[in-house]
Amino acid sequence: MNTTTAREPLCTGGDPWHLMSRRECLNRFALGLGGIALGELMGGRAQAATADAPVLGRPHFAPKAKRIIYLFQSGGPSQLDLFDYKPVLNQRHGEQLPDAVRGGQRLTGMSGNQSSIPIAGSPFKFERHGRSGAWVSDLLPHTAKIADELCFVRSMHTESINHGPGVTFMQTGSQIPGRPSFGAWLDYGLGSERENLPAFVVLITKDKKGQPLMSHLWGSGFLPAKHQGVRFRSGPDPVLYLRNPEGVSPENRRLALDRLRELHEAQFAGTPDGLINARIANYEMAFKLQTSVPEVTDLKDEPAHIVDAYGPDARTPGSFAANCLLARRLAERGVRFIQLYHQDWDHHGGLPGGIKRECGQTDRASAALVADLKQRGLLDDTLVVWGGEFGRTNYCQGLMTANNFGRDHHPRCFTIWMAGGGVKPGYVHGETDEFGYNIARDPVHIHDLHATILHLFGVDHERLTYKFQGRRYRLTDVHGHVVKPILA
Repeated sequence: MNTTTAREPLCTGGDPWHLMSRRECLNRFALGLGGIALGELMGGRAQAATADAPVLGRPHFAPKAKRIIYLFQSGGPSQLDLFDYKPVLNQRHGEQLPDAVRGGQRLTGMSGNQSSIPIAGSPFKFERHGRSGAWVSDLLPHTAKIADELCFVRSMHTESINHGPGVTFMQTGSQIPGRPSFGAWLDYGLGSERENLPAFVVLITKDKKGQPLMSHLWGSGFLPAKHQGVRFRSGPDPVLYLRNPEGVSPENRRLALDRLRELHEAQFAGTPDGLINARIANYEMAFKLQTSVPEVTDLKDEPAHIVDAYGPDARTPGSFAANCLLARRLAERGVRFIQLYHQDWDHHGGLPGGIKRECGQTDRASAALVADLKQRGLLDDTLVVWGGEFGRTNYCQGLMTANNFGRDHHPRCFTIWMAGGGVKPGYVHGETDEFGYNIARDPVHIHDLHATILHLFGVDHERLTYKFQGRRYRLTDVHGHVVKPILA
């Protein structure tokens, strides 16, 4: 039994601690903990105080890309019906998926209890296109025409098997909501090229069903709020609450903001909290957006032949085609990260009709965007990315009939494409096995994709970090490698 008394020395030796009692030692230790906590708070406050400036100041090395347009296809497009041609699936259509191919890998709860998992071949015709010989199905005739501009990555993979974690992982580098989005990281690191437009803009195709898109996908997480994405909506108010209330003139708004700024500056003088400066910056940005947003979202100055190239939907605000055209306008005005979302690729059933519908809404506009950027000289330093959160299975989910079937989620392998911004055009990276179930060569993880995109912007993904709750986080937390073969 320990019989040490409260006055018994805890330490011995030739230092000031050797005469301390336990109570005195704990008191001093508590003060030390308080000092550490205060240092953390002051460090965080100092970090917030400098949040107005990009943390890197300049890229780590010469960038290839200045901006990115990310065409996110929410729901998981079927790579086996679009890009990853597997004739063996048609040859063995209706047969049971061999156990040797599945390898005991888990299935979702939606198909894991099926007594039968029959192979489903694609009903769509595939042909080779471009100097890369990339396979593209007849669902995407316009994308096929620009194959020489595209870099296909057929060996993407993820741990996520469900939509919520899958989309969150692709957009934030974590399956758990709360981390900063990709656009927020890029804005935090490199800042904005324009003072009158956000560095990070979000566009969502209107009137679409499918898996919900939550604001954390373009949020700032633990980064300062100024780095979160700004959603532009269709209609007369692209940014909510941006217009002055009725009876308030721009001159009156300017006077009110000037007085409010003086109050905030007085508060900052007494309490140097970086969040106060961030609030001032947000008010100023909102005032500038009152003139810049109406100008950039008004397509009246676009030549008719350009609008027509994006398709008939380009004249319908909020459509995918209109958003692609708006993305190009934002890119040429210096917006660094433009995120488009298009839902309803989740085809557990009715795949032939469903995927044909989504391709009809996205194919022409996606190809037109790449061509439009190129003819304006913007494609060289604008990265375009097309893809979803995972792929689809090579077997049928549910009942398979002569003309109808569905595919379940498949994280083991899927396809994305990229164009411009320093990636190799007319190139195909990675390969899946003959069943399209597993990766056969050159796997690319989501963290690898993020590391590569940051590299194209001149950013070392291991050095763009933010200290939060005692440790430093990064987008590729905690692994990832640059996929060098796809770099031009």
